[in-house]
Amino acid sequence: MNIYFCGIGGVGLGPLAEIALDAGYSVTGSDRSTSLTTDELSARGVQVSLDQTGEHLASIHAESPVDWFVYTSALPVDHPELVRAQSLGIKVSKRDELLAQIITDKNLKLIAVAGTHGKTTTTSMLVWSFMQLGIPVSYSIGTTISFGPSGRYQPGSEYFVYECDEYDRNMLHFKPFLAVIPALSYDHPDTYPTQADYNAAFKQFVSQSQGSILWQSEAAALGVDSPTAWVLGDKDVANIALPGEHIRRNANLVVKTMQRINAQGDVVAALGKFPGAGRRFERLADNLYTDYAVHPREIKATIAMARELSSDVTVVYQPHQNVRQHEVASGYTTEVFASASELYWVPTYQTREDPSLPILTPADLTANVHHNNLHFVELDDNLWQNIQAARNRGSLVLIMGAGPIDSWLRGQVNSGHNQ
Repeated sequence: MNIYFCGIGGVGLGPLAEIALDAGYSVTGSDRSTSLTTDELSARGVQVSLDQTGEHLASIHAESPVDWFVYTSALPVDHPELVRAQSLGIKVSKRDELLAQIITDKNLKLIAVAGTHGKTTTTSMLVWSFMQLGIPVSYSIGTTISFGPSGRYQPGSEYFVYECDEYDRNMLHFKPFLAVIPALSYDHPDTYPTQADYNAAFKQFVSQSQGSILWQSEAAALGVDSPTAWVLGDKDVANIALPGEHIRRNANLVVKTMQRINAQGDVVAALGKFPGAGRRFERLADNLYTDYAVHPREIKATIAMARELSSDVTVVYQPHQNVRQHEVASGYTTEVFASASELYWVPTYQTREDPSLPILTPADLTANVHHNNLHFVELDDNLWQNIQAARNRGSLVLIMGAGPIDSWLRGQVNSGHNQ
């Protein structure tokens, strides 16, 4: 089967392209620009084009017919490649339909990690644990990891571990063998208009899973009382040598998951050596870390993790999506940022926006944040100089955001501006 991925370098489609390649399918695709993922795929012989006008797709299809055109949820309905694929009569779908097909074709048991917070780290820890215990595993993670590709199909594996996104109700396309839910807070208002809608989707996700593992707080919020659910309380927490309370809680879910599938070996010891996942409190240089946190609950937890390593923490934060800020703005409080010595606030990165909503400025978003060292900044040389000054005085600098702030930071580090 020939599969064409539109947006092949993305965090969702990139790992899926790796999996399809491992599973024996023919893979090609396109993206707007190159990335670490496109470089990795190109090194494996995948033809990746930067032409998304539809002409490249048509030429590929003429040479060897494309059986399946897979695209990201962020793709507009009038995107030239999507329109051309439809006109050529190629089957089109988002990523989840193809992934579900591969899981079915390979007779895999799906362990799906879903939730507002902790998906990537928990999924990465699960994959790490399988590998450390010598158990074959197939998986898909929405970030880079140091111990393997972002996505992989391993022949002989019984389980598929998947970071299952709730955006666009993607998770509801699956009926997992086991659902793992690290933490919940209301998110994605463009998909779920209310908190009740959000919770209802997760309750449905749990109900269509053969089993589930979640904390008591999440079970109570969803009204989960199924006999197939393992509901954990604080007394169930094992002592795992990792920084950050939320990371240790995620690790405990992994321990319970491995117990649930009767995995043999010392999972706690394996997790104590977990090297981390990309953009999840990832160390880029001395006193310089990057993290994906964009929700007040995540931000507070990540700052708390940093404070376990340093009493002086400088935070640089870029909010994500104006539409989302209208829902989470009230969560930005003094308490969230109180542990930071300095706070630099970058304007919101805008994507998939509702044009009817007013743009919330940094001043709007920090109305309830009373901090003596709050600064409104841009991603420029002045900010980098301030970051360097903080590092030079011994402060741990924590960069947070899901937008271009991470690539900006890496650019500064890789360009030789790092000290």
